[in-house]
Amino acid sequence: MIAALAALLTFQCLGEGVSYVFHLPVPGPVIGMLLLFGFIMLRPQAADAIEPTALELLRHLSLLFVPAGVGIMVSASRIRGDAVAVIVSIAVSTTLAIAVAALVTRALMRRQRRDPATSEAAQ
Repeated sequence: MIAALAALLTFQCLGEGVSYVFHLPVPGPVIGMLLLFGFIMLRPQAADAIEPTALELLRHLSLLFVPAGVGIMVSASRIRGDAVAVIVSIAVSTTLAIAVAALVTRALMRRQRRDPATSEAAQ
């Protein structure tokens, strides 16, 4: 579990480094996730080593939101003037996330119907 956690943190740090060095507007953890995705595509056996740890982290994901929630409450007075912008950006990003998830799900379901061999292998 420690090795898998170290791998996840390594990719997050790599993403932070890439974002910082190239002054990208994309958060480092997102870049790190993309790097991890590319690594897993190149070495699928790495997913088997990382998966149990990742699933355990996902089980406790709600605990990771506590510091962010506290930070928002502490900074509430600073963002009060930008409340409309914050609300609009949350609404737009949530709508986009739902739309993208729906489109990806639809495409995967269509692909699964077209190729029954892959759906049987996945089960």
